Amino acid sequence: MTRFLRKIITRNWGLKLLAFLLAFALWLILIPEEKTYSEKTLTVSVETRNTPPDMELVEKPAATVDITIRAKIRVLNEISPSSVYARLDLEKASVYQDIYPLNGSMIVLPPGAEVVNISPNMIRLKLEKTKQMDLEVAPMIVGKIAEGLKIAKIEVTPAKVPVKGPESKIRARDKVLTSPVDISLLTKSQTIEADIILPRPDLRLATSLTKVRIEITLEDSKKSGNGRDAETD
Repeated sequence: MTRFLRKIITRNWGLKLLAFLLAFALWLILIPEEKTYSEKTLTVSVETRNTPPDMELVEKPAATVDITIRAKIRVLNEISPSSVYARLDLEKASVYQDIYPLNGSMIVLPPGAEVVNISPNMIRLKLEKTKQMDLEVAPMIVGKIAEGLKIAKIEVTPAKVPVKGPESKIRARDKVLTSPVDISLLTKSQTIEADIILPRPDLRLATSLTKVRIEITLEDSKKSGNGRDAETD
């Protein structure tokens, strides 16, 4: 029986192999197109663009969404999350809208792929009007002045700086601080440069200025207000 089967298999094996190859080629030609496609889901980044210049993004959208894409298997195997992303255009956004739908036209894909599903298919974000105010600069003085001296005057230049940000994050009572200025080593009047520190991370300077000058005027602590030496016991 074994010899009989072997004879059937090996007889005219060249013709049989050729017939198999022709059948396989014909199958590839006639196979329905959808059979050569497949799908896969990627977690991709969300990018916002064209935020109106008079608005601030105060609640940012989710950093990623899940995208199911469809493409030929060969193309699909070459697609990675780095080559796909969601792009949300805020050019026509409004402070009254906080939900924005996502659709296939907002997904940037390599050629030959198409979007099948987006999850979630909408994004929440919040915009506010931009507000600008001049805020007072308050110097941060640390340390203790040397014995025998006292501070006669502290003057900051400029006394106020323009600050902008979301209207809910900036208030007239806010103050801009400076980096700490240690007065413990001062022996005479001096002008010191200090960095500007904003009251909240949502705010930014509306000027190229990043430092202020702090003029510290010292005088002898024994002097009275009229400039004469104070009486001693």
